[in-house]
Amino acid sequence: MKTITVLLADDHLVVRSGLKALLATQPGIEVVAEAASGEEALALVEQHGPAVVMMDLAMGAGMDGIEAIKRLRQRNSRQAILVFTTYDSDADIVRAVDAGAMGYLLKEASPEEIFAAVRGAVHGKSVMSAPVASRLFQQLRNPDAILTPREAELLSLLTEGLSNRELGQRLFISEATVKTHLAHIYAKLGVETRSAAIATAIRREGMR
Repeated sequence: MKTITVLLADDHLVVRSGLKALLATQPGIEVVAEAASGEEALALVEQHGPAVVMMDLAMGAGMDGIEAIKRLRQRNSRQAILVFTTYDSDADIVRAVDAGAMGYLLKEASPEEIFAAVRGAVHGKSVMSAPVASRLFQQLRNPDAILTPREAELLSLLTEGLSNRELGQRLFISEATVKTHLAHIYAKLGVETRSAAIATAIRREGMR
């Protein structure tokens, strides 16, 4: 049986040490590197080529987990990346999945869930903690939940007929950021134009 190599990325040494010790109890799983930051994770993935990367979302100073996931996915579209975090908000889950994470585990997950996630990730399986899976299910039933809080706010402002510059001024963000948010909103709503997004926003407001 081929050994599954794992890289742990978390800015807390205690968390990394505990997770490493836990994974060491399983035959066929080996932690080959540990990173305390997003930047270090990228460098160590290049150096060690782990089969699975377990990434926290918050990394203190520097690059956060979301950005690190995006860059890892850009480098290797097949890299198995699991989020291992305490953050379970809808926005965090959506951001992680959008970035390219194939699994999302909370740090309260049982050892069995963690082992199954690592082994499943190697075979392309998406494994999520039960609370996370429940949230995603609710998001599918309620499309509004798919939007991040900032995207929902921007969608609401679209109904006022504001230009990208005015939207940026209202939200204190650049026009480029506005365009990025709009692209995400269009994709999530399944629309292609500003007018279609506005129509969707108005329709949803009327359904509340």
